[in-house]
Amino acid sequence: MEYANAGGDQNPIHQDEEVAKAVGLPDVIAHGMLTMALAGRYVTKWAGHSAAVTEISSRFTKPVVVPAGVDVEITISAVIEEVSARQVKLDITAECAGVKVLGMAKATVSLL
Repeated sequence: MEYANAGGDQNPIHQDEEVAKAVGLPDVIAHGMLTMALAGRYVTKWAGHSAAVTEISSRFTKPVVVPAGVDVEITISAVIEEVSARQVKLDITAECAGVKVLGMAKATVSLL
């Protein structure tokens, strides 16, 4: 609910179990941009400063199902894909319950 207010996305599939199930989802789902923001926070923490992250992109491959009263864990990791004198390119993986939830996720970090 807090992310819905902060992000301005009040779509009921993120808040109302009945609506989510009526449209074919197993339960309410997290906002895709929340999942991407968590990946961005991971990269920023690794980089040491938010200004170092010059680009981040991904596709949403699967929804993150968030049943009421259940904590959901999203595992985020990254592999260095390319290093140059001025930047590092990362390949990011985000999984929830063993399911890949971000696809083609990439980040570019400037070496300060």
